[in-house]
Amino acid sequence: MDPSAVYGAVGGQAFFDALVDRFYDGVEADPILLRVYPDHDDLPGARRRLAMFLAQYWGGPTRYSQERGHPRLRMRHAPFAIGPEERDHWLAAMGAALDALHPDPDVRDAFDAYFAMAADSMRNRD
Repeated sequence: MDPSAVYGAVGGQAFFDALVDRFYDGVEADPILLRVYPDHDDLPGARRRLAMFLAQYWGGPTRYSQERGHPRLRMRHAPFAIGPEERDHWLAAMGAALDALHPDPDVRDAFDAYFAMAADSMRNRD
């Protein structure tokens, strides 16, 4: 599925806000994931940034880039120790968030493929 078509297919920003809220509920309950978010006071900001980024990536408004510039995901995540364990917990939390929202199977496949690639590319520890 073309990433630019997903935003409309899922109903817009509300889907990404709900996805990110469910994801961060999982983050806040997982001590492994919380290590990747050392500034717990910034979790509301992290929620907002991820929702904007995902909406933009999947064909929505470009608010993320307007506010933060180019995503530069690897550079932005470099200060945090992300190994296989953190990646696996991140994918599990995102998978659970997607499970709760029941996207169309084609959309789900696109999300799963993207999140697996992105999570693995954020790894910076063995």
